Amino acid sequence: MGCLQSKTVNVQSPDKEPSQDDSKTDLANGDQVDQDQVPAFKEFSLAELRAATNGFSSELIVSESGEKAPNVVYRGKLRSNRLAAIKRFSRQSWPDAQQFVAEAAGVGKVRHKRLVNLIGCCAEGDERLLVAEYMPNDTLSKHLFHWEKQPLPWEMRVRVAYYIAQALDHCNAENRKIYHDLNAYRILFDEEGDPRLSSFGLMKNSRDGKSYSTNLAYTPPEFLRTGRVIAESVVYSYGTVLLDLLSGKHIPPSHALDLIRGKNVLLLMDSSLEGQYANEDATALVELASKCLQYEARDRPEIKFILNAVEPLQKQKEAVSHVLMGLTKTPVVLPTMLSPLGKACARMDLTAVHDILLKTGYKDEEGAENEVSSLAITFSTDVKD
Repeated sequence: MGCLQSKTVNVQSPDKEPSQDDSKTDLANGDQVDQDQVPAFKEFSLAELRAATNGFSSELIVSESGEKAPNVVYRGKLRSNRLAAIKRFSRQSWPDAQQFVAEAAGVGKVRHKRLVNLIGCCAEGDERLLVAEYMPNDTLSKHLFHWEKQPLPWEMRVRVAYYIAQALDHCNAENRKIYHDLNAYRILFDEEGDPRLSSFGLMKNSRDGKSYSTNLAYTPPEFLRTGRVIAESVVYSYGTVLLDLLSGKHIPPSHALDLIRGKNVLLLMDSSLEGQYANEDATALVELASKCLQYEARDRPEIKFILNAVEPLQKQKEAVSHVLMGLTKTPVVLPTMLSPLGKACARMDLTAVHDILLKTGYKDEEGAENEVSSLAITFSTDVKD
């Protein structure tokens, strides 16, 4: 059986060329998402995703959650040769297949260059899977807590704070104000070294999952009281990410706030930075974190306030992220977009090539078979090169 097709969800066909409207202007920041870079959202078959992950091979697992939110993320290679992150939920996470597809399609419409964009899903039988862009340069958690060559520079930490605020601001503009479990594992780095926010956190809470799978010490107070996530909860979680960026450690907010109230800010700062930051900038970020971590939700700032507070702290806007991070940039070769004739030539389907030529006014003559064969071989060679 193929992937469930929802009657209520308009999902793009994999062979459909993106329209001009698919290149969408960001309401919050004026940026555009180019559909040549991000393919249209589609429903995949289970067979496609099984093939993409070599039968969900354990060797391709890039992250695995615990019992509170049982799911696994694989690195997969789609038919188009595009790498993708494929998240496989537990069988009970989304019992209603149509609800899952509708929610995924909604998240798939929220496109932005600061997001790890969702490009597809699958709801077939008991399987529930999400497909997103693949980020090759690990998570913020890896670069902050488990670095090997160099600590994450101060300028990159400020950039993370700003770019993630941009992502959340765009989500707000798209009426997606709830982001579940924002933490250092949800922030990933693309091939340019730019930080992006995972779109997986935009999916609504599933029946047996938890909105917060991290330690309760980092959970918004109102969630502990009511079990509900509100827009201000996202701001609280953003504050915990600021603490991570400042300290280079995952410290409980209560402990950090004690240090801030006691004016022991230096004890909060990451010693591996060796003081390579402006004191006034660090103080500004500490004060912002303190505002975000207020116990009462109504006392926390809005995302727009956060965005405006972090923006002036950037001192090296023109510096390239992968250079700041000391990463070796590996160019990503995007798949070539082929016409129907190009696809037929690439797979050496001479019958299909001949049929297409006839439909476009080609007249069959003696020796045509050899001409078509030569055309297909030449085109196929060009594509491989």
